[in-house]
Amino acid sequence: MIREYLASVTRPQPSEPALTPEQAVADVRRLMRNFFVADESEAMTEHLVNLVRCFGVKGRQIHDANIVATMLVNGIHRLLTFNVADFRRFEPLIVLEPLP
Repeated sequence: MIREYLASVTRPQPSEPALTPEQAVADVRRLMRNFFVADESEAMTEHLVNLVRCFGVKGRQIHDANIVATMLVNGIHRLLTFNVADFRRFEPLIVLEPLP
């Protein structure tokens, strides 16, 4: 899910400027030292396909489903997010923790 993080923090947001590639990489190195990083796998892809089918996921929502699939395969059931609305459909499977 490092890919998703890098894509988000290096893209300017209405309320936040983008990080430079150097800043983003430094963040990633710090995160990898301090947290378990859930990587994608064949089992994750199977979960993703099932989420797409069961929840009618399409377009950009696939990225959100990919995060949820990776979480589930790795036994992670809580998601800290600024984008609660994007993940609400998956609440039967995960617990959402809104960030301010």
